[in-house]
Amino acid sequence: MTGSKKRVYIKTFGCQMNVYDSAQMVNLLGEEGYDEVSTAENADLVVLNTCHIREKAAEKVYSDLGRLRQLKEARADKGEAMQIAVAGCVAQAEGAEMQRRAPVVDFVVGPQSYQRLPHMLSGKSDPLATDFAVDEKFEHLAKKRAANGPTAFVTVQEGCDKFCSFCVVPYTRGAEHSRSAEEIIAEVRALVRHGVREVTLLGQNVNAWAAQGPGGEADWGLGELITHLAQIEELARIRYTTSHPRDMDERLIAAHRDIDALMPYLHLPVQAGSDAVLKAMNRGHTMDTYYRLIDTIRAARSDIALSGDFIVGFPGETDADFEATLQAIRNVGYASAYSFKYSRRPGTPGAKRDDQVPEAVKVERLTILQDLLLSQQVAFNEAQIGKTLPVLFDKKGRHEGQICGRSPYLQSVYVQGSASLIGSITDVNITGAGRNALTGNLVQEALAQA
Repeated sequence: MTGSKKRVYIKTFGCQMNVYDSAQMVNLLGEEGYDEVSTAENADLVVLNTCHIREKAAEKVYSDLGRLRQLKEARADKGEAMQIAVAGCVAQAEGAEMQRRAPVVDFVVGPQSYQRLPHMLSGKSDPLATDFAVDEKFEHLAKKRAANGPTAFVTVQEGCDKFCSFCVVPYTRGAEHSRSAEEIIAEVRALVRHGVREVTLLGQNVNAWAAQGPGGEADWGLGELITHLAQIEELARIRYTTSHPRDMDERLIAAHRDIDALMPYLHLPVQAGSDAVLKAMNRGHTMDTYYRLIDTIRAARSDIALSGDFIVGFPGETDADFEATLQAIRNVGYASAYSFKYSRRPGTPGAKRDDQVPEAVKVERLTILQDLLLSQQVAFNEAQIGKTLPVLFDKKGRHEGQICGRSPYLQSVYVQGSASLIGSITDVNITGAGRNALTGNLVQEALAQA
């Protein structure tokens, strides 16, 4: 591209896959002459990369668009052009309705069509793209990846075939689709060459990933893929998220036992502890199967830290159902968790039920549940005090002379240390623990090197 550089601002909502997609868009647009900037005020292109999981997600986007309309008009008064694109799952769900309701939007692009942005910007393709061209997306974007620090996300699987009755993902991301092993391995190798030490494999149901091994080998599952990636020199850590209990197979559990690079942290959402609610949610498992799965995983890797997702107030949830969820949390013990009130998502079976739980009841239940989860999280963090943990430092801390990294259990760890340690895995003596982070001191050998 000739002439001065253009500027793009991307605001990312929601999940880690959106973070990955935004990074891909930055790389893609960089090849078209765009530099990323940190605010919308001076951007030539503003992209809202949206999430549709929570209630009123679309309304929040339209609220942002109202503010952007004012900014776009002010820029126009100065003779400066600004283009606005809405991407992601709200774009997928709203489609042409968004173009009608918010004419300030120049482009609407679903989560599987980001690769078409350059053609949209040049006027060579329709400003609305909401089909499910997953193969096309991966083919274009996998080759356009740059590293930005020692950790990176890598999408390996998209979409969902589970159709949980509370969830819009099958409608906004489409059916389950796995990238080829060759594409994933090539992307990870390229990231490692640029200094990445840890990758997190992403998917709506990441452990549903399945593809033929490279060179025509037999079909692989996620366990085989992780085993192969662990052989890449200088790749020190591997993580994956988000998993579904129905797809947690023996080969993946064996990888937790056998692969040192696979971190002892597993996000395995159960959503509720009542079999009646699980059935209504169409989760496809019972609490008995979940408990037995947890036992098998812990037998394979005794120090594994578990994380989960919980929804309170699903339609029809009784006091007894809610108490069963609390008991499930007590039985399993979680190092961390995400929890939400049930929110009605248009087009999902749960939204059509006439036994919705009153909002006040949902608020009360969520408070009780979050207090229990927080007590477990704090207890897990405090249990690290006095231990020496290997920490991958990836950024400067919040204070002068401080650096921050992640423990094997995904906890943030803050120490006083030199920025020269960023990118290294260094032993830290843990001296303090809070709700969301640990503090500690570099062991003497690392301190001398720093």
